[in-house]
Amino acid sequence: MDTAEVILSVLVAVIIIVSLLSNVLVLICFLYNPEIRKQVPGLFTLNLTFCNLLLTVSNMPLTLVGLVNKGQPGGDSFCQIVGFLETFLSTNSMLSMAALSIDRWIAVVFPLRYHSKMRHKDAAFVLGYTWAHSMSFSTVATCLSWVGYHRLYASCTLSNPRASSRTQFVIFTVFFHSFTFLLSFIVLCVTYLKVLKVARFHCKRIDIITMQTLVLLVDIHPSVRQRCLEEQKRRRQRATRKISTFIGTFMLCFAPYVITRIVELFPAVPINPHWGIVSKCLAYSKAACDPFVYSLLRHQYRKTCTDIINRLLKRTRANPSTALLLCRKMLLCFVYRVPTTTHQCSELAVRTMSNPA
Repeated sequence: MDTAEVILSVLVAVIIIVSLLSNVLVLICFLYNPEIRKQVPGLFTLNLTFCNLLLTVSNMPLTLVGLVNKGQPGGDSFCQIVGFLETFLSTNSMLSMAALSIDRWIAVVFPLRYHSKMRHKDAAFVLGYTWAHSMSFSTVATCLSWVGYHRLYASCTLSNPRASSRTQFVIFTVFFHSFTFLLSFIVLCVTYLKVLKVARFHCKRIDIITMQTLVLLVDIHPSVRQRCLEEQKRRRQRATRKISTFIGTFMLCFAPYVITRIVELFPAVPINPHWGIVSKCLAYSKAACDPFVYSLLRHQYRKTCTDIINRLLKRTRANPSTALLLCRKMLLCFVYRVPTTTHQCSELAVRTMSNPA
């Protein structure tokens, strides 16, 4: 093995470890917190987590073996089963991300009708479509013997060694990536951009209330005013950062691999074998990123992880930040007119600084 192959082998091993630990942690949070289990998005997250876990334990180790041994791991029948799983799980993962984006779009754009538009049976119907979609493409590829060991990616995946069915394989590959990757990408862009538009509108309204509050509180301490302004700035940036993360990680991880599979259909275009492994590693890295992007960085999952750790260490959970709590109390003070005077609001700020609880 040359230096590049050693680095790629280490990279695959790191992806396997991170993906396994992070997805298992999401499952633990899901089982520990009943509130997460009651929520409709939890079904999509659970499906995505299971797909990532199965991909981690079934395909990634065999890719590592194929990269180290420079050959097919196991016999042809075994490789076809693994290739079927790889096609099914990767497709299901992409469609699960699209389903999560649709759920967020309904929750943000139609908040009052969310519980009537997205019920558990509706989520089950969407998951049924993702499974049927994924099963149909992977079954067709397996039945037509278009699944096998591919040296360019050192893994069992879509492959057509026969020249007689090359045209059909090209058509199938284009349709497959169009109705999985491209469809999921379009859904992500449309839904999340609408979510971002609504989020910016609400942030603008909150900013107006915050500025009116700070103007009325003429005797507020400058440090408290500065922290409130910083919280206002972070709130404006939070929505854009989250939307960019959802769409950016999807494109960064899947686009190089899909583009490589399309370019591969043209024999006249040479592809570096190391690049084939790199693109496959990027696609695998999405399984390691998803737990953080969709679950572990959210407040509810962070709180659940903290509760689990505190329960193991027999500690009590820390109180929230004093400055953040003060900003929230002042906003409530002026939005709901309780207390009714500026002097009383100032007294509330003093009491909050002295007693955050």
